[in-house]
Amino acid sequence: MANRGPSYGLSREVQEKIDQKYTLDLEARLVDWIILQVGGDIERPESGRLNFQSWLKDGTILCRLINSLYPPGQEPIKKIPETKMVFKQMEKISQFLQSAEAYGVITGDLFQTVDLWEGKDMAAVQGTLSALGSMALTKDDGQYRGEPDWFHRKAQGNRREFSEEQLRQGRSLIGMQMGGNTGASQSGMRGYGMPRQIM
Repeated sequence: MANRGPSYGLSREVQEKIDQKYTLDLEARLVDWIILQVGGDIERPESGRLNFQSWLKDGTILCRLINSLYPPGQEPIKKIPETKMVFKQMEKISQFLQSAEAYGVITGDLFQTVDLWEGKDMAAVQGTLSALGSMALTKDDGQYRGEPDWFHRKAQGNRREFSEEQLRQGRSLIGMQMGGNTGASQSGMRGYGMPRQIM
């Protein structure tokens, strides 16, 4: 916010640690992917955390990005208004976050609106965009435009089917994680209250 002054002490240390998580290599990869994915007339920002923030801050590029991951006619954000009003820009960021969650990005990977708007945690913004890229690559539905090595594929389910006979056999086994009683005995144990024998 405009009326927030510089931070000191512990607040400053925390903010510096958050800022250290931001990487320029990831920023360059994300910018390349967003420009390639969205296409059109997007201008490349100058390198740096503040430039990356101001590039994404109004929410328009984010909304266009999430829409580009859907087939034509199925976009989640129908209208992306060009506006200078702060609450409308923050609303676009919130729409992006809701659409990203609906797309498959887990809630823990999503940044908060103020992380981008106020520039509090741009590393979290990078994390969300990376998770979105990974999800788009994993879905492999033809909507992802970019290099396959820019993001990692998420693990897919490996569903197993067992016959009733196999399930019945498994019920009669005691797994090793349940513990065992081999070698267990009470020899050498003393009753409660007896003094310890030191030799």
